Amino acid sequence: MKLHCCPARTALTTINKNGFPSAQVLFLLSAWNFMIFLVKNCFKFLYWVFSQLQALPNTKPSGEEFMSKLLRRRWTLLSPDTNIHQITVSSKQGQKGGGLFSNFSFLNNNQPHLGNMMLYENQGLSFYIVRDDLVHPFVNGNKARKLDGLLPLIEDHGVTDVVTCGGCQSAHAAAVGRYFLVSVATVSCAERGLKSHLLLRGEQPQILTGYNLISTIYGNVTYVPRSFYAHREEMLQTHASMVAGHTGSVVYCSDIIDSSLASQTFECSKFVQRDAPRGTENHSRKVAIVNEGAKDAVALLGMFRLVDYLSQDHLLGKKRAFNFVVDSGTGTTAVGLGLAAMYIGLPWKITAVMLADTMDTYRQQERRLIAEFKRQFRFLLDSHKLNGANDGIVHWVDRCHPRKFGNVLEGEIEACQQVAKQTGIPLDPVYTLAAWEMATRITCAHEDDSNVVILHTGGTLGMFGLAQRYKSYFGMLNTAIKS
Repeated sequence: MKLHCCPARTALTTINKNGFPSAQVLFLLSAWNFMIFLVKNCFKFLYWVFSQLQALPNTKPSGEEFMSKLLRRRWTLLSPDTNIHQITVSSKQGQKGGGLFSNFSFLNNNQPHLGNMMLYENQGLSFYIVRDDLVHPFVNGNKARKLDGLLPLIEDHGVTDVVTCGGCQSAHAAAVGRYFLVSVATVSCAERGLKSHLLLRGEQPQILTGYNLISTIYGNVTYVPRSFYAHREEMLQTHASMVAGHTGSVVYCSDIIDSSLASQTFECSKFVQRDAPRGTENHSRKVAIVNEGAKDAVALLGMFRLVDYLSQDHLLGKKRAFNFVVDSGTGTTAVGLGLAAMYIGLPWKITAVMLADTMDTYRQQERRLIAEFKRQFRFLLDSHKLNGANDGIVHWVDRCHPRKFGNVLEGEIEACQQVAKQTGIPLDPVYTLAAWEMATRITCAHEDDSNVVILHTGGTLGMFGLAQRYKSYFGMLNTAIKS
C-alpha cells in the first residue's frame, strides 16, 4: 500500500500547482530585496547624489575664470606689456631754489628686481613707475588703455564715424583721432573708412602744436565755444546727429556693448559682431559717441588687462602690497585699477590725485562706473567678490598744491625739468607731476609698508601747448639751476 504524506506548512506551501511562487510571494520578495538593497547602498546613494549636485555647472566663474573670459577678445594694443622702472629718492637738506624738489634728487633704475627678488633687495627710499607713457609715441598712456577694449567693439559694430570731445590740448581727443585713422593692431581704421570728429574746447591757437596738432592732422576738428562745451552731452548728441544726417543713426558706447552682450552666449563671450555692415552701399552713417575722457564702463576693460599683466609672479605678483598712485582727470583709470585689483583679490591700494573736480563728484563717478560695469558684465561676475565695492575702492586725495584744473604754478616747470634730467622720465605739470609729487611724499613719510607705484599716464605732448600759454615759466628754463 502506497503512503502519501502532507508537506509541512512552510514557505513551500505558497507554491502553486504549476511549481512557481504565487504573485503575492513574488511581490513580497521583491519588496524585501529592494529594502535590503537600499540599506546596503544607502551611503553610496547619498554620496552619488551629493557628487551630482557638486558637478552642476557654476554660473558665476571664479576670479581667474572671469578674467580669462573677459580678456578673451580682440584688443587695440598688440600686447598689454609695459615697462616698470624703480626711482630712488635721496634727500638733500638745506638746498634752496630750483623748483618743488629742490630738497630731493632722483635716480632711475630701468631694470629693477621684480617678482620674488623684490623681497631681498634693499630698496631704501624708492618707488616704482609703470611706464605707460611709452606705450605709444603720440597717445596718452591711460587713454590707450581705455581705448584698448573699446575700439574693436566699435569697429565690429558697423560704426562709420566717431564723435568725441576734449580740451584744445586734450590727449583723449588726439588718441581717438590717431587711433581711428591709422592702422592699429590688426585692424586698420583707415582701410575701413572710419572717421573721427573732434570737438575741442576753446579757440583755435595761432600755431598748432602738441595734441592740438595731432588732432588736426588725424581727425576732423571743430572748435567749440566754452559756453556751449559746458553742456557736453547735448553738444555731442547734436554734432553726432549732424554727422549722421537724415539716413544715419547715432549710438553710445553703452548701447554698443549692451547689444554685443545680448548677441553672445556665455561660452562665446567675445562681444564682437565681425560681419556687422558699415552701410557703404547706401552711404548711411552709423555714428558712435565716445564721452570725454572715454569715461564709460567699457573703458575699464583695458585696465583689467593691464592689472592682469602686472600681477604676474615675475612682475608685481598677487601677494605683495602696493599703493598705486595715479593722477585723475575723470577718475576712470583709478576706478578700473581698483575694480580689477579687488576682483582678482590683490592687496593693492589705489590713491587717486584729484585734478578736475570735487571729492563728491569723483565718488559719484566711481559709483556710476561700478554699477554700470556690474550691469554690463553681470552674467560673468561673482557679485560676492565686489561686495565691498560700494563702500569705495579708490582713495581720493587732493593734489599737494591744489589749483583750478589746467593751471600751472610757479616752480612746476622747473620740477619737471629736474625729473627729466635726473631720470630721463618726462612729466607734465598738469597731470603726471601731481602723481610724482604725491608718490614722493608718501615714500618719504613712510605712511605704510606698501611699495608705492606710479602709473605714468603720459601727457608729454601737452607741454607744447602749455609753452604757448605760460611763456614766462618756460622762458626761465634756460636760467634754471643746473642739476
